[in-house]
Amino acid sequence: MSMKQRDQQRDQVFTRRALLLGGAKLGLFSALVGRLYYLQVVEAERYKVLAEDNRINLKLLAPPRGRILDRFGEPLALNRLNYRVVIVAEQARDVEHTLDQLAQLIEVTDADRRRVMRDVRKKRAFVPVTVRENLNWDDVSKIEINAPDLPGVSIDVGQSRFYPHTEAVGHILGYVGAVSETELTGEPLLELPEFRIGKNGMEKTRDLDLRGAAGASQVEVNAVGRVIRELNRQDAIPGKDVELTLDIGLQEFTRQRIGDESAAAVVMDIHTGEVLAMVSAPAFDPNLFSHGLNARDWEEFLANPKQPLNNKAIQGQYPPGSTFKMMTALAALDAGVITPATIVNCPGHYALGDRQWYCWKYKGGHGSVDLAFAIKQSCDCFFYETAKRVGIDKLAAMAKRFGMGARLGLDIPGERPGNIPTRDWMLATRGHPWTQGETLNAGIGQGMVLVTPLQLAVMTARIANGGYAVVPHLTRAVGGKPAENVKQPAFPSLGVNPAVMSHVFNGMVAVCNDPRGTAFRSRIAEPGLEMAGKTGSAQVRRVSAAERDHDVRRKDAEIPWRERDHALFISFAPIQAPRYACAVVVEHGLHGSDTAAPIARDVLLEAQKRDLGRQPPGRIAGEPKAAG
Repeated sequence: MSMKQRDQQRDQVFTRRALLLGGAKLGLFSALVGRLYYLQVVEAERYKVLAEDNRINLKLLAPPRGRILDRFGEPLALNRLNYRVVIVAEQARDVEHTLDQLAQLIEVTDADRRRVMRDVRKKRAFVPVTVRENLNWDDVSKIEINAPDLPGVSIDVGQSRFYPHTEAVGHILGYVGAVSETELTGEPLLELPEFRIGKNGMEKTRDLDLRGAAGASQVEVNAVGRVIRELNRQDAIPGKDVELTLDIGLQEFTRQRIGDESAAAVVMDIHTGEVLAMVSAPAFDPNLFSHGLNARDWEEFLANPKQPLNNKAIQGQYPPGSTFKMMTALAALDAGVITPATIVNCPGHYALGDRQWYCWKYKGGHGSVDLAFAIKQSCDCFFYETAKRVGIDKLAAMAKRFGMGARLGLDIPGERPGNIPTRDWMLATRGHPWTQGETLNAGIGQGMVLVTPLQLAVMTARIANGGYAVVPHLTRAVGGKPAENVKQPAFPSLGVNPAVMSHVFNGMVAVCNDPRGTAFRSRIAEPGLEMAGKTGSAQVRRVSAAERDHDVRRKDAEIPWRERDHALFISFAPIQAPRYACAVVVEHGLHGSDTAAPIARDVLLEAQKRDLGRQPPGRIAGEPKAAG
């Protein structure tokens, strides 16, 4: 093969290789161009969204919590400015040193320090960390004046819950607090660090209404998440205002009248079921919980024997004592086992088998007693005999018709049912049959009968309104519209003969207005404002036979507080046209006529003088009234 032919062959091979290499390069370039076209044209929208999501953050804005108002628009719970001091780690450089400087101006506890340092380590350096909240104006001024010496420290302004009437409304309104892990539902709003939800009382019951709806802020951020600017903002929707049935003026008066007693009082409208005042004493200031309760305050609450954290009006369960005699009388009259003219002899004691039950007037007794006198003088022997005749089951049935032995459904949490015993209950819970002696105890509101002050108020209201099943409630309106419990139809009749009701009604009138009535000294003397009522004293310890036989009596001051009888009083007014029912229970108050009755008298007199029936602003139409 000649040289020329070899060169031609070599050129052909090179050309083929060059073409193959060029084709491969062209194919790779075409694939690259195709991929770029796919990413930049076909998938352009998708990657645009991803880029925007990486550049734009959506920040939730917490809504202002709705207010809670009384029936006349007086704020009971509202929001106020919350001044808090925050620190930015990247600006402070030495956070611990800055905290030392800050501690010379305001109180910074060891717990605050630990929390701040923990948050600084967890969060980005440019994110503010709260050091303390709810600063007063003096603290804010000190920090602002010394700002040049406090690098990274600034004052932030937010909102916190505030209860202007403090202890007067603590048990009813409850309080708000930070969201716990168990309360997280996946709703993003609940994960905001400063967000608060209702933890108890009306704040909890109406939390969703009060909470409102979150807003949103679109902000542009850089690669590390620092906010550059706000692009768009949608304001949060404030929570709805909740209007209660309470009259805060009457509530404050009742609280002051109870004073230092461990007690509960309820005032309600006998026709609508509106609770006008509901006081439990001692109470607590819900502002303490909103600001964060410290360990010392919590321990003091728990150590207090008068249990200030308990809402005694709905959680306290007490023997009703002689106030329960209204149910014994109604059950017996309704069953026909006695008449108003039935006479029972009271020698001061009542014998059943080989045991004796005593009347409170056990020295000589009351003599021959009819129903009117028995109610007026609260004769135990008359009601022992009456309870024996009617039996526990009919007695229990009547008590339940008047609201005892079950929760009434009041629109705040924590209500307890009390206890109205029956034969079946005794077998199921105690494992032995009911005895007649237990019937005698139940007939005077002792033994295993337990009621709440709210139940006593409802029982009184149903007597005073002629026997209609009025149901108590606290919510009047939500967001300016009637609450669902206000829209209910007229309350049904309890089915008790009006003539039967009138005998008990008139007996309660005599208790307060007849000179021989047990509450005559606590009567309302103003014409047209008179009240009716029934005293009660419930034993918390059994008086031994030896004490009675030898007349061993200790002076009231000598009896340890926990061994003293509970003092009770139920009442309604005015007697000519009843409108308000009131129940008062004073724990270990000894005598209903001396301790509880004067409180109820003053509260009912105040209620009438305040004229709670007047038209409040924006009065809601169509409120229920008792049928008939």
